Amino acid sequence: MTPLQWILLMTGINGLLAFAGALTFLISKKHLHKILLVMVAFSIGTLLGGAFFHLIPEALGVMSIGLMVLLLIVGFALFYFIEKVLHWHHCHKDGHCDRHPFTYLTLYGDAIHNFMDGLIIAAAFIISTPVGITTSLLILLHELPQEIGDFGILVYGGFTKSRALFYNFLSQLTAVVGGVLGFYFLQLQDKAIFILPIAAGGFIYLAVMDLIPEVFKQKSWKNVIVNLMALILGLLLLISSRFLGG
Repeated sequence: MTPLQWILLMTGINGLLAFAGALTFLISKKHLHKILLVMVAFSIGTLLGGAFFHLIPEALGVMSIGLMVLLLIVGFALFYFIEKVLHWHHCHKDGHCDRHPFTYLTLYGDAIHNFMDGLIIAAAFIISTPVGITTSLLILLHELPQEIGDFGILVYGGFTKSRALFYNFLSQLTAVVGGVLGFYFLQLQDKAIFILPIAAGGFIYLAVMDLIPEVFKQKSWKNVIVNLMALILGLLLLISSRFLGG
């Protein structure tokens, strides 16, 4: 197989990870409702783990701490602004939203993240096929838990399960776009790397400002402890995938 064929294969598989949420179709609506907040808590861990142990370290490899922090703040502020615009467009005057704005922010942030993954996969396969395969497997390893969590966020925020799968799949396909652009215009990777801290700022905003307050609204200590364990599990999975990747 040529490098381009490998890139298309691996980024395509990455796109298919969006359908991991299809497993929830085997769960009744009653039971799904019970585990949705656990899935959201799990996603908080993957968002924070992705930001602090994947995106920020990658950015620090090519830019100063000062610039990274500045772009991180830009990403945080940008997602705040986008959420306010989405709330204005998609919510009723009484404040009720058919779909919570954080669902759209999740899709936007994930699309940026996947685009960067595509660029990384392309760069790895241009170096060599073994490096490309190893890099792709590590990316898939950290994407799987995040996609399950993202699906939970979309359903919890108002999407039907089928729509959540569809839009999650669309956001995953940006990995294919990043892979193809990376193959033909690899120099773009040097510019696109500056998107990483912006995406990290967006992930931190989502986790801290939107999702954590939702998860810990519950009064039951049992539910709080379960959600906290799910959050920690998501965080540990992303940390472990970082160290496995060297």
